[in-house]
Amino acid sequence: MISVKETNLYTKALKELNYSFGNVFIFDGYIISEINQGVIFNWEEHAKIIVDDVTCFLGTDGHDLIYISHRINSYSVVPHGWINFFKSRYKLKGYFIVSDDKVRILGLLIENLFFNNKIKRFNNLETAINSIKIGLLEVA
Repeated sequence: MISVKETNLYTKALKELNYSFGNVFIFDGYIISEINQGVIFNWEEHAKIIVDDVTCFLGTDGHDLIYISHRINSYSVVPHGWINFFKSRYKLKGYFIVSDDKVRILGLLIENLFFNNKIKRFNNLETAINSIKIGLLEVA
């Protein structure tokens, strides 16, 4: 898989946020994160920073956003960080994971235990974006 920066989608980004642990691209109605190789992604050091920056830029609590985790690199997610996300009164319209790695399914199952809604998995970014555009998102 290739980075958003290497696709035609990149020119449509409203804003790019660059961090030492990865990059986030803000679009109309969704955001895409690309976390760096080997990061142990948690609420305090990573997610809260992204959430604060995105909500400040867009002026939303996230209820109208889809978060796409574009897993072009191998990294770990501390799943109980979702508890802090929801305790802080943030919301998401949907959560997509884009990965071509079947091995990561176990991590997805564990993460799904902590996330309030359904997590949708896609094999490529184009399919995930198209599902947003044509309104195939099922919101629980």
